[in-house]
Amino acid sequence: MYTSLVTLIALAACAVAAPADEPILIVSQSQDGPNPDGSYKWSYETANGIKAEEEGHLEDAGSENEAMKAEGGFSYSSDDGQAISLTYVADKNGFQPVGAHLPTTPEIPPLILKALEWNAAHPSKDDENQV
Repeated sequence: MYTSLVTLIALAACAVAAPADEPILIVSQSQDGPNPDGSYKWSYETANGIKAEEEGHLEDAGSENEAMKAEGGFSYSSDDGQAISLTYVADKNGFQPVGAHLPTTPEIPPLILKALEWNAAHPSKDDENQV
């Protein structure tokens, strides 16, 4: 009896969790790798205009500085119709995204910049004694 009840509850949960929208078709897709040297490449495009691609390889293989490097990007339309496009590099320096929609840091006000430059040119005695 408990098995029937658990099965019924599981089926009900699956029915509720089923997606309400039709699946989005993949228009094109390609993949190369992973290859023996660690390189790879993939891309896809969906029927609703989403595009993504990435290519990666091992840099400085066999050295102490060996690291994977991936470059890629994606694009899509936001809910309000704005075209969103992002490119990126991910390597030993971290993830570095670029996109017009990303927030940017404001410029340092001229007086603050002048004060920082003066401080750097005139270290205090306390700064000189620190290791």
